Amino acid sequence: MGSTKKLDMQTDDNKKHYAPFAKINGEHPFKAQVPEGRVEYQARVKKGGRVVFFHFDLAKEMGLIPKDHPNELNPELEKQILDTFSIQIINEWDIENKVQVPADEMKPNTYMATRYLQLQHPDKTGRTSGDGRTIWNGQIRHQGVTWDVSSCGTGGTKLSPAVNINKRYYQTGDPTISYGCGCSETGEGLETLFFSEVFHKNRVKTERLLATVEYDKGLAINVRAYRNLIRPSHFFNHLKQGNLKTLKQVADYYIERQVLNGDWEDVREKSPSEKYNYMLNQVAKTFASTAARFEDEYIFCWLDWDGDNILMDGGVIDYGSIRQFGLFHSEYRYDDVQRFSTTILEQRQKAKYIVQCFAQITDFLVKKKKRPLADFKNHSSLKKFDEVFETSKYENLMYKIGFKEKYSADLMKAHLNHLRVFRRAFTWFESAKSQKGVYKVADGITRDAVFCMRDILRELPQLYLTRGSLLEPLEFIEIIRSSYATKNDLRMTPMLKKQIQRFQVSYLNLVDLVAKLENKERHQILLDITMRSSVINKYDRVTGDSITYVVQKVGKSRPRLKSEEIFNLVSEFAHYQTLNPDLRKKISEDSGEDFPVRQKNILRDMAGIVRECREGL
Repeated sequence: MGSTKKLDMQTDDNKKHYAPFAKINGEHPFKAQVPEGRVEYQARVKKGGRVVFFHFDLAKEMGLIPKDHPNELNPELEKQILDTFSIQIINEWDIENKVQVPADEMKPNTYMATRYLQLQHPDKTGRTSGDGRTIWNGQIRHQGVTWDVSSCGTGGTKLSPAVNINKRYYQTGDPTISYGCGCSETGEGLETLFFSEVFHKNRVKTERLLATVEYDKGLAINVRAYRNLIRPSHFFNHLKQGNLKTLKQVADYYIERQVLNGDWEDVREKSPSEKYNYMLNQVAKTFASTAARFEDEYIFCWLDWDGDNILMDGGVIDYGSIRQFGLFHSEYRYDDVQRFSTTILEQRQKAKYIVQCFAQITDFLVKKKKRPLADFKNHSSLKKFDEVFETSKYENLMYKIGFKEKYSADLMKAHLNHLRVFRRAFTWFESAKSQKGVYKVADGITRDAVFCMRDILRELPQLYLTRGSLLEPLEFIEIIRSSYATKNDLRMTPMLKKQIQRFQVSYLNLVDLVAKLENKERHQILLDITMRSSVINKYDRVTGDSITYVVQKVGKSRPRLKSEEIFNLVSEFAHYQTLNPDLRKKISEDSGEDFPVRQKNILRDMAGIVRECREGL
């Protein structure tokens, strides 16, 4: 009797602990504030689900579970996750076919699919496009931050490309259609999970996976969270349509949310001109720095102008075509069936075009008349974009060398010409391509890069420390060459010798300038760079291919893994891939020594996969 009473008390305590889940119930202010920006769906309970992953740390950050909650999935927590997220929308096919749903399986509130521009649709103005297999579960506010929560795989909406290309509605799960069936898979969720956690650890803004609920045949609902899930494309459809009323509603909603989250200064009470120009300035700076970061970190995000797979603050969303290259494979293009993607280098122009569209949007909002986009090709926001982009490129390069931020600021201010010389030398090696030319890969086309810049930046400072002299050309090449380089690519021409000399001399010039600025000796600066560069330019860094193979490895082991074990694996994997030298916590391959043998073996295999794929796509 006593044990039963104790169990009941524990259950009551758990219900109190998990009460915040009840706030995620389909309600969202975007519904009321932007009525024409969404389609609403009733939803039903989806049975047969099991929680295969739950992000305990993210849930604590969002206030869904207490900070002291153990990283374990107890029955009450799993039930709460399923009650909240295991749902399926009642879509147009269901209504047409008069599908009967028991009253006790219906959710009380509606859930929205948002409208945004997608160029895959026959209608190029965004009247038919948006969330095709995703609904917004709602939002939750905790410690001054509001989080949006969405779920992918909850059923096919009328906004999917398949519905509008084929002019018919589809039953959720229809095997005759892929994307249009409204389903997602566990593998998709795991790829998002591993990639986004590595990005998050390395301060790349990204949506993150909160939970995965799995059903038969590997189908799943993947629940994602972010501080603000608005994309540029949420603006562009209303811009295309000339719908000033709804465009203003989206802008006002976005500004208010950024202010409430503490990301922007409070401009809500300012004049329309000041308020919207502030938004434009933020967009210009954000997309300039983001494009520069993606280019320098070899992150392929497509960044096409419709802004379909990028958030307004530069955060990464939708990992279906996201990649991080090991080398500067700047001619890779993703094959999206109907068209090839941009390259990494073309992402800058696409980002700049997004800013130009926001200059047009701002003018439309302020003057209430839509002018042609071409009128804004020389707008001041584009000059701001170019300035921030160039500054970011220099800052990123100095960071990769291993200079501390204060050194970078001094160099930028007093010795920009010396930085330009080294940047030109760096770019010459980084951009070198194999004579093999362009060829097909599994999901597109590419041309191989020849040199690995991480290797030379990691090895140079310690070699200079021990030797005190420049490297011979052949030794330099032996360090910097990639596994893709052929004998013809590495032929020691007079130009190659000149570039090797130029690279080393300009590198040491920067070191000496920093030493002079800091009143230190060269070896002191080299020692500091050596320590930092060894972390920043880690030998085995994640690539898109390695994530694919890591997820396949986890997928094979997953039937034997509990949800908390997957959480531990991804946490350890992301820690190991943290490339921030300023973190106090030491990241090492041995940090998972307390794990069970099975998990240690999986981690060891993961590390091997990353090492093997380190130079790839």
